[in-house]
Amino acid sequence: MDLDEVADRLYALPPPEFTAARAAEARAAKEAGDVRLSRDIAKLRRPTVSAWAVNRFARERPEELARLLEVGERLRAAWQEQDATALAELTQRRAEVTARLGRLVRQAGDLSAAAGAEVDQTLEAAVVDAEAAAQVRGGRLVKPLSYSGFTPAPAPRQRPAAVRKSKEEAAKSKEEAAEAARRREEARAKERREAEAAHREWREALAAVTKEHDERAEEVARLERELAGARRRLDDSRQRLEVTQREERHARRRLEP
Repeated sequence: MDLDEVADRLYALPPPEFTAARAAEARAAKEAGDVRLSRDIAKLRRPTVSAWAVNRFARERPEELARLLEVGERLRAAWQEQDATALAELTQRRAEVTARLGRLVRQAGDLSAAAGAEVDQTLEAAVVDAEAAAQVRGGRLVKPLSYSGFTPAPAPRQRPAAVRKSKEEAAKSKEEAAEAARRREEARAKERREAEAAHREWREALAAVTKEHDERAEEVARLERELAGARRRLDDSRQRLEVTQREERHARRRLEP
């Protein structure tokens, strides 16, 4: 058993089953003597509902996902080459495939509107970014993915070099400022989502441990009541034994000459 094998099993599970299954896997690894693996398993984070839905789709419908990721590869290549014709065609294809796959993922997972929106966001990120595509293909997402805006532009028109350079620098400066603002906002949103996810996980763990504690406390109380009853019965038996022993001795002495 290794971490990849365990992670594949865990991330195929619905989120409500993840925490208990992770604890069982970590305990099994520890009992097998692999303490490091046990610690690594315990560090695996429970996926959000939308991340689980995408993971499930990646496992059950890899051919469908491959079509989307192929469009993403072609679109990124066209963007690099500034191929306006290919960009126009692939942008339309991207919208069609992303929308269709988003519907399939939402239907398969019976998702809420919020989770469905996160699925769409994740699929869009997979189209735009090669690293995001690799994460989606791997089927071990723990949270939805996002990107900072990607809109292919047509090939630039020819302008005098000085004018073109000035406008490009101004546009670049504006884009960098907007990008920095987006990243700050995304970082704050990410921290908030991670904090909420951690709180949900610990809240569920608290409920499970509380239930376990109450059940065991009730079992101990029952056993203590049974023990008290057994002690009373033992005292009764001891008293009868003492009376019987005394009467037996008395009867034996009467037999003596």
